[in-house]
Amino acid sequence: MKRSKLAGVFLFLFVLLVYLAFVRRHYGNAGPSGHAPPRYRPGPARLLNRSPSSSPSSSSSSSSSSSSSSAGGSFQYGIMFDAGSTGTRIHIFKFQTELNEAPKLAHETFRALKPGLSAYADDPDKCAKGILALLDLAKSSVPSSSWTLTPVVLKATAGLRLLPGEKAEQLLDRVRALFTESPFLSRDDSVSIMDGTDEGISAWITVNFLTGDLHSDSSSVGMLDLGGGSTQITFSPQDEKTIQTSPIDYIRSFRMFNSTHTVYTHSYLGLGLMSARLAVLGGVEDSPLAGSSTELLSPCLAPGSWASWEHADVVYSVRGQQAGDPVYESCRTRVQKLLYQKVQKAPEAKDVDFYAFSFYYDRAVDLGAIGEETGGTIRVQVYEEAAERVCRGPLSPLQSPFLCLDLVYISVLLQELGFPPHKQLKLARTIHQVETSWALGATFHYIESLKRH
Repeated sequence: MKRSKLAGVFLFLFVLLVYLAFVRRHYGNAGPSGHAPPRYRPGPARLLNRSPSSSPSSSSSSSSSSSSSSAGGSFQYGIMFDAGSTGTRIHIFKFQTELNEAPKLAHETFRALKPGLSAYADDPDKCAKGILALLDLAKSSVPSSSWTLTPVVLKATAGLRLLPGEKAEQLLDRVRALFTESPFLSRDDSVSIMDGTDEGISAWITVNFLTGDLHSDSSSVGMLDLGGGSTQITFSPQDEKTIQTSPIDYIRSFRMFNSTHTVYTHSYLGLGLMSARLAVLGGVEDSPLAGSSTELLSPCLAPGSWASWEHADVVYSVRGQQAGDPVYESCRTRVQKLLYQKVQKAPEAKDVDFYAFSFYYDRAVDLGAIGEETGGTIRVQVYEEAAERVCRGPLSPLQSPFLCLDLVYISVLLQELGFPPHKQLKLARTIHQVETSWALGATFHYIESLKRH
């Protein structure tokens, strides 16, 4: 019995000593708070650099979708070439992006070169000099650490749509080779001819993004664009009847920034101002050889007058009509014949607020109706009243001899599209110092497609 009690005492002392040793070891390694410090596990490495336009306090890091990120979000770059019928333009966009939010445009670099890409249809290698100059501008505008993450895209519009397929493809192949050799992100779909409808939608995205109306269909604005080779109209219908009764290919739905938009949109190829001018004058696209000259007779020039006009590398000598025929009436009749049953009246044209761009803007500047830098508003009937006044002449030495024709065409086109004389259009080259072209909207579209793939 005594031996059994001694064994119990020894067992108790042994357990007590083990417990005291454990407590001493545990608290001897503890921090000031009495808890042992956690083990350090290294996280992913981050390479820090500075955004070109950030303040010293906003450091930035590499971003998987484009260039750099910071405490206030990440910066992303996109390069869009607009290969139009009258020139090639580059837009270099810098976006600030934050998780689950639409990007904000931080900066745009813009430059334009003439002539358009289609002018090199017979010698594609000659386009390289201009493209390389614009790529050099991009390299100086985008941080070198972001070059391989920045998509470079060229979308050609009506100028290349009007070319024979083989000639257009040779030009595109030359640009593809230049893009592939550049340090920027280039894919198989980086160079293409843009569908006219996509051009209209992209321009609609641009203007509504810049006005802040992209996420509010009820207050979104419509878009009218009159280019050299084609013209577009796009707006978001407010009446369900518009969607139900319009031609099926005039209604398009798409997603942008996690929202679905439905728009009425159509592009009229061959009805841009320069193509229409040629048709009214009696010429034919791609008929004469590049570098040649040809004579045309126009009802839209005053009797006895003469003018020279270069289009698609062809020089046209244009003479006025015979004396006795009223210029305005004769010109208007010719334009009406050109547009007869080619243009669909747009429902809601009188109800939706519209911005008008490109040659709508340029000809309003020529009239002195708006400031060249500031833009403004113009009633549709102003184009018609000005057309009648200019056509009845005489022209001032500073006015284009084709101003009569251009104004008649614009006034008749707007009428055929369904715009009443009292309708006011907003004219702007830029909104918040950003070009109001389709390029910004198309860049958004392309970056969204990169995320999906």
